[in-house]
Amino acid sequence: MSIIGQPPPRHPSLPPLPVSAERVDRPLAAFAHDYPHGLSTGEHSHLRAQLLYATAGVMRISAAGALHVVPPGRALWVPAGLLHAVTMQGRVAMRALFLRADAVGAFPAGVAVLAVSALLRELVLAACDDPLEWDLAGRGGHLAALILDEISHAPALPLGVPQPRDPRLRRLAEAFRADLGSHRSLEDWAPEVGASPRTLTRRFRAETGLGFAVWRQQTRLAEAAALLAQGMTPARAAAAVGYASASAFGAAWRAAFGSTPAGRAATAQPVRAPVRVDML
Repeated sequence: MSIIGQPPPRHPSLPPLPVSAERVDRPLAAFAHDYPHGLSTGEHSHLRAQLLYATAGVMRISAAGALHVVPPGRALWVPAGLLHAVTMQGRVAMRALFLRADAVGAFPAGVAVLAVSALLRELVLAACDDPLEWDLAGRGGHLAALILDEISHAPALPLGVPQPRDPRLRRLAEAFRADLGSHRSLEDWAPEVGASPRTLTRRFRAETGLGFAVWRQQTRLAEAAALLAQGMTPARAAAAVGYASASAFGAAWRAAFGSTPAGRAATAQPVRAPVRVDML
């Protein structure tokens, strides 16, 4: 049974983002809204850079050729003007920040999944309680300065999985996401998608930058992160995404996140080099 399933249709009651959140004369504006399960925003972009965060629910965000699984405890950094689409899994309590260009000069140039510290979480919630035109010299200004500092320290996590563009590879990727326990190789997939194993191997690496086995593991770990965030035990999450044993899953998780699955990598530094974010 698919963990992701088929993409849901766009929800007819998607509320528009208040224009003032993107045009207010402040370096940072907060936006809070709760969305129902299955809502899909469709592809869109914003004038300002965005930190997409949810206190509840899982967001699946397609951006820059990758699928990013963003459960609570993580956030997605989206540069200004970048096309992206958000699909909600479960009820999503979104608490987003929109940052003016002069506030993000040293932040990631591309999309990045960031770990959200307990302090950053509380700061985001506090910003959502403030008016859009907060006092630059008062509490709002202090909150904004702390938020920008916390974002600059947030480690990047490998929860974005590049997606192939070739129609044959897309069919393969969709079929695998529908059956994460599959251990079929590219040789096994070749007759079904209509291309030779050699072509699939070459195209897969060219379009994703990864070999199929590595892409498959990253996809499984991203899906496991969503399941863990929703309260599933590591053993059940391991089985759900196709690992033969909890120990094998734990080893793969530690290699990617530098922590145990029980910690859900919410605050762990990734083993891979994070996106460099200098202090503002």
